[in-house]
Amino acid sequence: MNQKERMLAGLPYRAWLDGLREERMENKLKIHEYNLTRPDDKKKMKEMIKNILGKTGEDVCVEQPFRCDYGKNIEVGNNFFANYNCVILDVAKVTIGKNVMFAPNVSIYTAGHPIHPESRNSGYEYGIPVTIGDNVWVGGSVVINPGVKIGNNVVIGSGSVVTKDIPDNVIAVGNPCRVIREITEEDRKYYYRNNEFDVDDY
Repeated sequence: MNQKERMLAGLPYRAWLDGLREERMENKLKIHEYNLTRPDDKKKMKEMIKNILGKTGEDVCVEQPFRCDYGKNIEVGNNFFANYNCVILDVAKVTIGKNVMFAPNVSIYTAGHPIHPESRNSGYEYGIPVTIGDNVWVGGSVVINPGVKIGNNVVIGSGSVVTKDIPDNVIAVGNPCRVIREITEEDRKYYYRNNEFDVDDY
């Protein structure tokens, strides 16, 4: 196995060997151009983000600036929105479902390093995949750590650090992030806390 194959298999690998450094540089140049594209040139931005990411659905919007390692290890579904300053360290696969929204400063880290200093100083690192289901809203400044799976219909509160899996249909917040309650049918009528919709087409 070369270092790229080890990386994608979740094994310890060295990130400067077997063309990995060159792949990251190629993607950095794409990201640089994307982040400098005029924000009113929506057609160009859509074409570029589809070229950066490995797989996308329709209606994908990623606000500038955006950062990722390889790009091609990221898959997003239909109707994906990422607000400003999204960072995805995609040394392992990042799979994101449909109708997912990221607030500003969301970070997904598949990358990690050994705990022991001598092991860490060896230069070996690892990547563990992250999966996010459908209909998920991730609040501002959330950090999602390696290996996490977030279920469908989940809300992650602002500032959370997600270190463990989150099941379907819940609100989860905190550091470390934990479930605080289920999302119920009663929640449908509110747009913010106890404020009810004053319209009928929601």
